Amino acid sequence: MSFTSFGFLLFFGVLLLLYYIIPKPWQWRLLLAGSIFFYAFAGWGAMAYMAATILSTWFCGRKIGTCFAGHEKWLAENRATSDRETRKTKKAQAKAAARRWMLAGILFNFGMLAVVKYADFLLGNVNGIIGLFGGGEETVPLPHFLLPMGISFYIFQSMGYLLDVYRNKYQPQKNLGKFALFVSFFPQLIQGPISRYDALAPSLLAEHRWDTATAAFGLQRMLWGFFKKLVVADRLMAVVRTLSGNPDEYQGVYVLALMAVYAVTLYADFTGGIDVTIGAAQCLGIEVAENFNRPFFSKSTAEYWRRWHITMGSWFRDYIFYPVSISKTMLGWTQKVKAKFGAGAAKRFPVYLATMLTWFVTGVWHGASWNFIVWGLLNGVIILISQELEPLYARFHERFPGLGRSFGWRLFQVGRTFWLMGAVRVLDCYRDVPVTFRAVGTIFTRFDLSVLWDGSMLALGASGADWLAAGAGALLMLAVSLVQRRGSVREQLAEKPLALRWAVFGALLLAVVVFGAYGVGFDANQFIYNQF
Repeated sequence: MSFTSFGFLLFFGVLLLLYYIIPKPWQWRLLLAGSIFFYAFAGWGAMAYMAATILSTWFCGRKIGTCFAGHEKWLAENRATSDRETRKTKKAQAKAAARRWMLAGILFNFGMLAVVKYADFLLGNVNGIIGLFGGGEETVPLPHFLLPMGISFYIFQSMGYLLDVYRNKYQPQKNLGKFALFVSFFPQLIQGPISRYDALAPSLLAEHRWDTATAAFGLQRMLWGFFKKLVVADRLMAVVRTLSGNPDEYQGVYVLALMAVYAVTLYADFTGGIDVTIGAAQCLGIEVAENFNRPFFSKSTAEYWRRWHITMGSWFRDYIFYPVSISKTMLGWTQKVKAKFGAGAAKRFPVYLATMLTWFVTGVWHGASWNFIVWGLLNGVIILISQELEPLYARFHERFPGLGRSFGWRLFQVGRTFWLMGAVRVLDCYRDVPVTFRAVGTIFTRFDLSVLWDGSMLALGASGADWLAAGAGALLMLAVSLVQRRGSVREQLAEKPLALRWAVFGALLLAVVVFGAYGVGFDANQFIYNQF
């Protein structure tokens, strides 16, 4: 059930009505039933994967809690009579037992994800290697598993919960139904965000009374999301498909156009879906984490990734980068590097290795194909190169102190980051690494600006009306981002006269209805991040 379908609007309207008229203690149960109903539209077979994640994670979390609780009970009973070594041994035993349950949950769920999402990719590469030595085209049959909707999102969210329980950040949820709601909460199933249990659960499981102002804010956020998705993203997607689908025909400046158009399309599509997610949750009185913070204003790649898909980045940082970089194994390797190559190399080694591993996993998370792996590794390389160049930047700004504070320099940094990320992001468009590098190379060998004004851009699957509607929408998105520097746009509008507020949101609704991409040639049913 897509957010942009009439079925979703009907479903959410009925759910919202029932949510506030049933007894408050039943609200979370209604949300659980609604989430199961919502996910069932993706196929009942897909429910088996989610059920496996819910049951295994809840069970392992309870077992981890039992290990720690047992140790606490023993400690309370034997603290006065036991010596330090005995207490230390008992603690280590409890930690080891908890670790076994944590690893069991991790291996089961990531193993399931690996099978359904990556089996074809791995076996396809095996067939490719066999083919090099004269084997058949498909020596190893490919299973072709159906990828369940949102499986990467809910498994990563569940594993974050399990790791937090293992780290004693909070106690495991004893109620299976409440935990199932945390995993399956329907607004964030399609494309996130990847929520943390301690951030989402308090409002998700609380009792809520109708609040007109809160519901109005939620509906406004949903409307803004529909505008970005239907008016901007879905109109520009035809251009992205035309340019990326014909790399031999569209080269040079067309590749630059693809970088720019896809950047706007992906941002409008992804943030539009997140706006609907956050808005729908807010209508229900539930707080969901923000996932974007004006990323196109970033002045460096590292800053960009602190602003884009924030919950994914923080997940990889907290559960992969930091644990890997400070692990005992890494410490041992670092000491060997220091003995052989010196303190400078030892200082960089854990950061470099953890960064590249994190970005490799990030690439694999996005998709089971080489273009995503190369995309992830390129991001890691760019970030590390930027870190190495920081002393040079510092000396440059010492030499020219006024330049670094100037608007022109900041604008240059923003533009540089935008195009650099665009160049890496086209790996997502072409889905083929050699094709991508050849296409980017034509920017320098077949550069011809005349295609921008000779009418060629009107033959890319979008009419002049499409360009006008999407362009006006993109400019409005830019204006809203600029206004957001002073705080929430909705809160700023709430302080304006009632007539002005109604006029603004009425115009936005009219724009969605009149200029939204519907009908033949448009696909308003799928969000780009559904595939992940």
